[in-house]
Amino acid sequence: MQSPTPPLQRPHIRATVACVIKRGERYLMVEEDRGGPLTLFNQPAGHVELGEGPIAAVKREVAEETAWVVSLDGYLGLYVFELNGLTFHSHGFIATPARFLDTPLDDDIQAAHWLTLDEIRALDATGRMRSPLVVPRIDDARAGRVFSLDVIHER
Repeated sequence: MQSPTPPLQRPHIRATVACVIKRGERYLMVEEDRGGPLTLFNQPAGHVELGEGPIAAVKREVAEETAWVVSLDGYLGLYVFELNGLTFHSHGFIATPARFLDTPLDDDIQAAHWLTLDEIRALDATGRMRSPLVVPRIDDARAGRVFSLDVIHER
């Protein structure tokens, strides 16, 4: 006799956004205090809040974490990954800086930095990235794997 098939579990999904922002040969990164011995680095990123879509969320997160207003240039796509039993649907964007606000940064952000790709890769090699998607998003942007923002339908 076969044992019954266990019921399917629904994943707990978190919608997030992140943005690759390039100026010259440098990328805008945030340094975050996550309570460990070392700070971690990430692209400006965060959760989609109730009532907002990914475009509004990424603009808000960039401003809150870097004090920059950006012009969105394209959509890198939906990156799906699992971490600590949670499934994340992370919307990736590319943007150019438009205007510096000179406003306070989110409490857990230590600083915003303009880093070269070599500096980012060195931080990644030493385990200093908060997300496993930082370098892949940059690689996708550099390779031109970018979609029009029109692929996102927000209502």
